[in-house]
Amino acid sequence: MRRSIWLAALALAAVLLFTPASATAQTLIYAQSGLPVTLDSASAQDGNSLRVAYQITEPLVGFEPGTANLAPALAERWAANADSTVWTFYLRRGVRFHDGTPFNAEAVKFNFERWDDPQHPYRGEGKGYAGFEYVFGGFKDENVLGEIEVVDEHTVRFHLTDSVGFFPAMVAAIYLQIDSPTAVMKDPDRYGTPEYGPVGTGPFTFERWIIGDRVILRRNDDYWGQKAKVDGIVFRGIPEPTSRLAELRAGAVHIAVELSPEDYPVLQREANLEPVLQKGLNIGYVAFHQAHEPLDDLRVRQAIAMAIDKQAIVDAFYAGLGSAADQFVPPAMWGRSEGVTDPSYDPAQARRLLAEAGYPNGFETEFWYMPVSRPYFPAPQPIAEAIASYLADVGIRVRLQTEDWGTYLSDYLRGKFPMYMLGWSPDYPDPDNYLFTFFGPRAPQSLGWDAPQVRSLLMQARTAPLPEERAALYAQVQEAVREDLAMIPFAHNNPLHATLRGVEGWVPSPLGSSENLNYVSVPR
Repeated sequence: MRRSIWLAALALAAVLLFTPASATAQTLIYAQSGLPVTLDSASAQDGNSLRVAYQITEPLVGFEPGTANLAPALAERWAANADSTVWTFYLRRGVRFHDGTPFNAEAVKFNFERWDDPQHPYRGEGKGYAGFEYVFGGFKDENVLGEIEVVDEHTVRFHLTDSVGFFPAMVAAIYLQIDSPTAVMKDPDRYGTPEYGPVGTGPFTFERWIIGDRVILRRNDDYWGQKAKVDGIVFRGIPEPTSRLAELRAGAVHIAVELSPEDYPVLQREANLEPVLQKGLNIGYVAFHQAHEPLDDLRVRQAIAMAIDKQAIVDAFYAGLGSAADQFVPPAMWGRSEGVTDPSYDPAQARRLLAEAGYPNGFETEFWYMPVSRPYFPAPQPIAEAIASYLADVGIRVRLQTEDWGTYLSDYLRGKFPMYMLGWSPDYPDPDNYLFTFFGPRAPQSLGWDAPQVRSLLMQARTAPLPEERAALYAQVQEAVREDLAMIPFAHNNPLHATLRGVEGWVPSPLGSSENLNYVSVPR
């Protein structure tokens, strides 16, 4: 009882710290698995950063709340030429950034060129813009973007180097949020940090980021769209799902996301809580970096895949809310292959493959697991321990390792990890966002795997005019990836969240972090 009172007092203190003295002040307190790494959205790679940024800055194209259907955001409408090589976006009028400067076509051009050009004067020291690279497949002169033309104050035109029929979906990617050029130019290195938060057009403004504790946002009363129903939001980073649930039970937070699946029946019985299941389009995977021997040997990778009983692990840790994955595009998405079969659990065959590869007694390596729970891996450390146990049964001795989340996201791209866990919640509802992201131009860096034929198929799929042509090409990609076992698709999940009873208007996005929290109200 004393703990509950203490936690509730902390929540009240957070509200009093944030809001003015007002009997009607309402603050939404949102518990996620970690605090942001950065609030410069294009340089973010994790959902905890992007969810917060999405409340402050906005893309040209958004999604209908709770769906993967495209909807107008900062662009009211868009149109293409006959072969989809030129896309024109018609921008909202009268929109201003939080610093009072106008949102216009010049601002759009500034942002896209900043992300696209490694030599841009306002890019910011050390900012890599991996999300932009994921979406477009490279930077200036290496991707599909050509000229960005300012037609007039409220019209911007993208000239592409090839046909892309789903370009508006690409532009809707959560990384591509439009920042105030004036704010960026003041200090591009520190923009989006705790010392210098982001400046956008969204329903909330950046107020304060207390390192290691919380991020505080305030309602934007001049917002062009649906005004927020709360005075502000406090985002708290609470790494353990059990701790997030405890805070929710104590009334210290209103929303707790990415809870342990086994808590679902418990939540259904608790009168003061509402369980919320999110439609899952995610994928968790186990990846190899083939610069680390003996993971460059296909037989070794096959042995690892056969040594792990994925279904048993999903049964143990996903409590009926997840499913074992056999491809990198989830079952609800088109672009899968009927010809792909998942490696069966077969430890005896795994040992034979290791012996053929010259490792009859197995080998040692490192296996890195994520330090935070994510939708696709609700319990990373226990899942990693289970995988390690299965590998040990065939003689593969792994040293389990982890590190700070921000560092983890940088180090996997540097090839530091021989084996590692990671996953993906899509940025836009298209197979391209999975397969091009995983196996496109970044694959040599993130996987130590260079497959020009796969990249060629992916580029053909981007520019193919008909959906059925694209689907056939993506099926070929899935088959090539399975044959070479570049990564192991592990699990899909329907993430479990919960709210206090009385919280209304919150519908989690099937795309992960693209949430519209201005529609949420909390009980008084």
